[in-house]
Amino acid sequence: MTEKTITMNSAEEISAVFGDLDKNINLIQKAFSVTIFSRGSQIRISGESEISVDNAEKAVKTLCGYFERGEIIEDQQVRYAIAMVNEGNEKEIATVSGDCVCVSYAGKPIKPKTVGQKKYCDLIRKNTITFGVGPAGTGKTYLAVALAVTAFKQKQVQRIILTRPAVEAGEKLGFLPGDLQNKVDPYLRPLYDALFEMLGQESFSKLHERGVIEVAPLAYMRGRTLDDSFIILDEAQNTTREQMKMFLTRLGFNSKMVITGDVTQIDLPETKKSGLVDALKILKNVEDIGQNLFTEKDVVRHRLVQDIVKAYAEYADNAHRRERKR
Repeated sequence: MTEKTITMNSAEEISAVFGDLDKNINLIQKAFSVTIFSRGSQIRISGESEISVDNAEKAVKTLCGYFERGEIIEDQQVRYAIAMVNEGNEKEIATVSGDCVCVSYAGKPIKPKTVGQKKYCDLIRKNTITFGVGPAGTGKTYLAVALAVTAFKQKQVQRIILTRPAVEAGEKLGFLPGDLQNKVDPYLRPLYDALFEMLGQESFSKLHERGVIEVAPLAYMRGRTLDDSFIILDEAQNTTREQMKMFLTRLGFNSKMVITGDVTQIDLPETKKSGLVDALKILKNVEDIGQNLFTEKDVVRHRLVQDIVKAYAEYADNAHRRERKR
């Protein structure tokens, strides 16, 4: 039996680390097969395996770090801490804190929550063109919009342009009511939602009417040169090779581009190749173009989203191995 003791600074810290009904500590106990309890100002960790006790200690200390930085410890942070400890990268979590990307209309600070998100934000700030690729729930679009709003408020750009390919995911545009704009609006709704949260609906509407903020289907980009703009292409996995090249060559002076997508959710016909997949290969070594690849650890939605993404990835890997053995 191995045992370790951590001395805490206050009862508030112990309460935050343990969580409501000890839910945080229960996750760590289950993950590392240890027993954790508090006595006075100390937290004691015991278990059969020295490695498991060491890892549980690292996870608890990582939660203490969240508390010391004034962050609320939630289910996502605990699971992320456990995942990073298992990889031996728990110290990197401290590098995420302190980076406030934007403040929402309601006064909520918008910050990266994972190392992957932090690297993504840094790449966008550093490069003219950045690709953010990964599963749903990793904050690809949300953080890009937050950085676009910050750049606009700081007068680094004069316009924000958000676009998506209007590709039918099992549905036909022709069956939707209204004119073309009404038909494509459902595809653009996530972009509207993010802008509403950052700017407030009234401010967004005024900027939208003045053309300072543009939310439009990808087809509307053809033939244009986009100067002094922060341009975001969302759901880029559904662009064709020709559309991706067309979009990238719209880049004008003093502009930034962010291209987001998930290569596991391509809705194009089987005869069409994804422009995003092509671009990642072709532009891999081009200077001033960054690429950030998110994993399931970067998912910041409900924990089941992370589990679903991981399960699908494992299934795809196993299927690929079976194909290779044939």
